[in-house]
Formats: sequence, structure tokens, C-alpha cells
Amino acid sequence: MTPITVLPVIMAGGSGTRLWPLSRAQHPKQFLVLQGNQSLFQQAAQRLATLAADDITVAPPLVVGNEEHRFLVLDQLRELKLPPATVLLEPMGRNTAPAMTLAALHATADGTDPVLVVTAADHAYVDEEAFTRALQRAVRAAAGGAIVTLGIAPTGPETGFGYLRCASAADVDSSDAQVVAEFVEKPDLPTAQRYVADGRYYWNSGIFVVRASVWLRALRQFRPDIASTTQTAWDGRTTDAPFIRPDRAAFAMIPSDSVDYAVMERCPASPEFDIRMVPMAAGWSDLGAWDAVWEVSAKDAAGNASHGDALLRDSRNTLVHATSRLVGVIGLDDVVVVETPDAVLVTKRSCSQEVKQIVGQLQRDGRSEHSLHRQVHRPWGWYDSIDSGSRFQVKRIMVKPGATLSLQKHHHRAEHWIVVRGTAEVTNGDQVILLTENQSTYIPLGQVHRLANPGKVPLEIIEVQSGSYLGEDDIVRFEDTYGRVK
Repeated sequence: MTPITVLPVIMAGGSGTRLWPLSRAQHPKQFLVLQGNQSLFQQAAQRLATLAADDITVAPPLVVGNEEHRFLVLDQLRELKLPPATVLLEPMGRNTAPAMTLAALHATADGTDPVLVVTAADHAYVDEEAFTRALQRAVRAAAGGAIVTLGIAPTGPETGFGYLRCASAADVDSSDAQVVAEFVEKPDLPTAQRYVADGRYYWNSGIFVVRASVWLRALRQFRPDIASTTQTAWDGRTTDAPFIRPDRAAFAMIPSDSVDYAVMERCPASPEFDIRMVPMAAGWSDLGAWDAVWEVSAKDAAGNASHGDALLRDSRNTLVHATSRLVGVIGLDDVVVVETPDAVLVTKRSCSQEVKQIVGQLQRDGRSEHSLHRQVHRPWGWYDSIDSGSRFQVKRIMVKPGATLSLQKHHHRAEHWIVVRGTAEVTNGDQVILLTENQSTYIPLGQVHRLANPGKVPLEIIEVQSGSYLGEDDIVRFEDTYGRVK
């Protein structure tokens, strides 16, 4: 018997604004470590690698993500030591239906027709083994031509999730995938209560398992506009392994729509498609807001959960997430406190869905805190803005072993570099010098310069900038390893 070939597809393009201030546009929640020592994205990749069985072969994953996060994706995958992934880069957000279509076009480009296992990069599961068993059942059903989703038995009348209705009540221990009669929108509270009492309704997990050819056929039937425009963007793609980039102009013309709206809600009424659901009891959470993080976190006897350097007294059912300093709370009930170096959030747990309103206000006010952390990740490493004033800025900079910054100059600032760890290769005008710990150099305003790490350990320097304008856009690049020269 020929094993079923599975292509894991990890959707990693979300922004996760409701987990601000930890999640930001340039470093969204899927790349955060909220539990243990792996990010949610890393957990998703590791989890999908365990799907292999005697009758299931798992290919290296395909990651569909944002162009701006491409080096975060590679860095986090490299830490896992998994087989090399392919990264399909979206130049802009167009929702999940086009993203899944690009994945299907990639999967069938070599003439094969694997089963796509499409899952978000930012979900959490308490019972990993139950997740694997349910997904393996879904793969076997999809191999026969069905479109399969995983359903979560509701633990309460949740109004924040979409639901699906089965033709009959499902058994989580059954080996059969259940027939899906209907996909329904997020309900109001009375409707959600009725769904829970009915017994045939399940939360829609957003996990889809389907042969690539079946998905393409369904999309062409129900949304031919998305199918044709996505095909055009795919046909114009460029490849720079491991990256695949659809044509930007063509991609911008694709209508934005979700998998649910574009196809899944239409399929149950069509005799041409077999829509199935495998129930899953794995302690699933989409971690959509801080109250969901509290739900899945380990708690003390008073129901408090904490991360980092936190002290709690006389508090109950409270979450404290500290990242850079000691946080103490006293006498709080049902509260979330999240500390980062440049922003602090304090909210009732019941109001944590409203954090996106704060993010919206930051965007409208033109403030950078909605997008960037104080520590900003770059393909070569990161920088942390430690202090600043009207005519100066101090940064701590880390450069990975073997990495090189762009050859550049600044019109409005000079820079002093002091090496505090490792070895720096510095291009300063016509000179190239090596600096080691405790040595320094001065880059005059307008001087062409470059910083590289020729060593085998991370390079750390302190950079002191001085000048009339210190914005990140005051960079003229002449050469760049990472394709950022315009």
C-alpha cells in the first residue's frame, strides 16, 4: 500500500493585535514564546512533523507568511533542526483562501497531489497526542477525496468562534469522520447556548485537510475570481530558495477572502463535495487574547499565572507577564498585566478582547509602539534602543556569527561603535579594520561604512548616534546581503 503523502502548510501571516504589547506587527504572536521554550510557530512546525505513520509520509513544511517576517521564520525553523522548509512570501495580506490556493498550486507544480494539512501558526494544544491522532484520521479521510476540518467540542457558549453543525452528534473516539451539514457564523449568546445544548455543533478550529487538487477544484467552482487571479500571481512568481515570491502586482489584484467564506460555507449544499469533520479533544486554544493565554497557563492555588520576574500577593485569577523587569501586583482579581521595555498593559481579563482598540489608537496617532518593540529583529541580528534624546540615541546591537550589515551611509548622523563582545570587522570609508572587546571607532556623518561579524560567537556593540535626525529611514544602502538596496 502506497503511503499517503502529507504536505504541512503553516499559515504564519497573522498580526495578533489583541496580544499587544507583546505581539506587534513586526514581531507578531506566532513568533512569541508564551509557554515553555518554543514559540507558537515552532510548536506548530514540530507538531506537524509528528503526523508520520506507517501509512502517512510527511514532507518538509510549506510556510505561508509575510515578506517582512521571512528571516524570523528561517531563524526559528533553524533552531528546530527540521528538514528545510519552503517559505511562500505574501507581499500583502489577502486572507486565508488565496494563501491556501498558493499552497495548493505549489503542491501540484511537480505533478503530484499531496494531502494538504493547513493550520495556523499561533494555536496551542494541551494534549499533543490527541491532536496527532485526530489529524491522522483527517488525513486518511482526505486521501479518499473529502474536504475535512477538525471540530472542537464546545466547553461553553462561546460567541467569539464560528461553528459547524454535523449531521449527527459525533464521538471523539470514533474512527469515522462525520458529515458536515452546515458552517455557521459567530453567534450571539442565546444562539451559542442553543448550539451547546444541541450536541451537533462544534467550534471551527480553522484546520483544513484536503488534497491539493480537490481544493483547487472547489475554489474554481465557488470563487473563480480568486482562483484565476491567484493563478496569475503564481505564474509570475520568482524563486530565491527557500523563498517563493508571487508576482506582487498580480497578487494585489486578488480578492481578499477566508477559506470559510470562499469555499467551506458553500460546500455542504453542493453534491460534488464531501465535507467531513473529525472531532478533536486536545485542549485547543486559538490564543486570541490575553484571557485565552491565562486559560492555558499553569496556575497557582489562587488561579494566578505568571511569566518572568513577577511577585503576586492577595490576588486571584490574574495573569502577569513580565519581560524585562520585576513586576509586583497586590490585591488584583481577574486582571491581566503585561510588561515590556517600552509599554505596559493593564486590563480586566473580561476586557482583553478590546486591546485591539489600543493598537488602533496607536496607529492613528502615528506611534511606532503598535509595530515595533524596543528590541527590533533584523536578518543579521537585532538592535535595542536603550536611550535617546533630542540629538542622540544609544543602541545595543547584536550581529549573528557570519552576518553582515549593509554598506551604507547617513546624511544626518555620526556614530560611535564600542565592541563589548566578539570581533567586529568594520568598513570605515577606505579602511577595513578588526575591533575586539573594549575597542571602538568613530563613523563621521556621511561616511560610507559597514559592520560585519567574522567570528563564531555573536558580536555585541554599543552604538552612540549623534546628529540632527536619528530616524531609521536615514540610511542610504549601496550593497546588502538581504536584498534591501532599492
